[in-house]
Amino acid sequence: MQEEKETCHIDKGHRCVIVKGCWTAWETQLPFPSQLTDIRPSLQPAHRETEQMWLYLVIFGCLSLCVPAPAVEQGRSCVFLTSSRNSKKMEEGHVNGTIQYCAHTNCCVGFFRIIEGQPVAELQGCKMVVGGCLDPTCFTSTTHLDYIRCECSSNLCNGNITWNAEEKQPQLKHSSHSTDMVTATVVVLGMLLCTLVVAVKCRHRFRGYDDKQHLSLPEESLTSLCSCHISKQSDMDLTSMELQQIVGSGHFASVWQGSYQGTTVAVKVFPTWCRQEFTVEREVYGLPHLVHAGIAHFLGAGRKSDSGDCVLLLELATCGSLSSFLSKNSSDWTTTLKLAQSLSEGLAYLHSDFHRHGVHKPAVAHRDLSSNNVLVRDDGTCVLCDFGSSTILRSCAGPHSWQRYMVNVQSQVGTLCYMAPELLDGCVNLSSGWCLIQGDVYSLGTLLWELLMRCSDLFIGCPVPEHRLPYEEELGASPSLEQLIVHVSERRERPSVPKHWQQGLHDILLDSWDHDSDARLTAQCARDRLVSLPPCCSI
Repeated sequence: MQEEKETCHIDKGHRCVIVKGCWTAWETQLPFPSQLTDIRPSLQPAHRETEQMWLYLVIFGCLSLCVPAPAVEQGRSCVFLTSSRNSKKMEEGHVNGTIQYCAHTNCCVGFFRIIEGQPVAELQGCKMVVGGCLDPTCFTSTTHLDYIRCECSSNLCNGNITWNAEEKQPQLKHSSHSTDMVTATVVVLGMLLCTLVVAVKCRHRFRGYDDKQHLSLPEESLTSLCSCHISKQSDMDLTSMELQQIVGSGHFASVWQGSYQGTTVAVKVFPTWCRQEFTVEREVYGLPHLVHAGIAHFLGAGRKSDSGDCVLLLELATCGSLSSFLSKNSSDWTTTLKLAQSLSEGLAYLHSDFHRHGVHKPAVAHRDLSSNNVLVRDDGTCVLCDFGSSTILRSCAGPHSWQRYMVNVQSQVGTLCYMAPELLDGCVNLSSGWCLIQGDVYSLGTLLWELLMRCSDLFIGCPVPEHRLPYEEELGASPSLEQLIVHVSERRERPSVPKHWQQGLHDILLDSWDHDSDARLTAQCARDRLVSLPPCCSI
């Protein structure tokens, strides 16, 4: 009896087909050159090895795709908390009393608020977004602004939460279903790893890839590019400073219009118990090359002799905050575009990482970008300010390696309605500089929406809407963290964009506040897209 053989070939539709006898196990489209089978006879011997490498890649890709994924278990039952806030979760499955039978997911979810040290349930039911959750128990060890959250994969597991903020989260215990999933995942990853090894070898061999030049930088050059040393800044003599009138007040400081040596300035006064925020903001303003038209001009810092309060002296933006400006004014297309472009240019420069004249300007994540933390100048441009919550992505060079490190990443910060979904629900590595940078881009998207909604040329024939914060229309003026987690992270809702706006505006907003942080634009790319918009409004 002839033995059945398993083969992988490329058919005319460029599909990889695994065949055992006459049984097809998997079929999928692959991005492979349509000329592959046609050019085989004409290949020169020097190119046959390259062809073989491509075939190896295809075979490994096919094998990895042919591993069947385990089916998602249906019919999960979860504890359901009946409340007005939980009404949206009723769409995720049939509710019978205090039990919900999930229609689309295998996961239960629970949100609890910490009241007097004890978790109190505020939302329970089936998870609204389809996704995996391996832990069969409702366990968490992370607190986010007095809220804790868990996801679990066993029946009624979200009824009681196991919570201890002082303990590290234990290793997940997997059910047999989860073990099968993990096994399949390991096999697939193994196949993909083999593919990656072959690809890297191809790249090294046929493209001449070589990184020796990067590794052979002399140590003295590395030292000159290092930004890990914080230079000590001297205090200004503030005896000639005069406070005239208060113009704003925030969480950590009050802002005054004042005079210094005959010049009108903005004076930001931090009480003594907010010294940490003062120190961070002073460090940001003191970074090398942090002079840009899109960033508030820093004049100096010191301490008041009478009270010991910490003081920053900045340029005075007479139009006030962007929030105040939009509340009082609507703008035409030209003015709106100028505000938007200058805002994105300032953020792109803040995020930039470069070396000039032997000095390193590290990237900075703002982490609290909102219309209250952006100022408007008389010339109609925006400037960034309020860096008390910011994180500097410093680089440090040693004898044999580079090291990137950050400070001020110990907790979630920011204005809730501008926070990215991954920051709202805590599913982010706060020590990752890229995650923090992309969190700023999400905030930029909501700010651009806020600006555009006050553009009169985008609402011809109808009144311009009153100034509103992101999600104010849907959730009210002061939405809670739990409301925003459900609306923004679980349901993936975004501020409403009028359908009659041109596609270019839609694309900028959608690509800035994408749920996947890696899929978002960079601030520089957002700026480039804004610059490419027509100077005259075309709805």
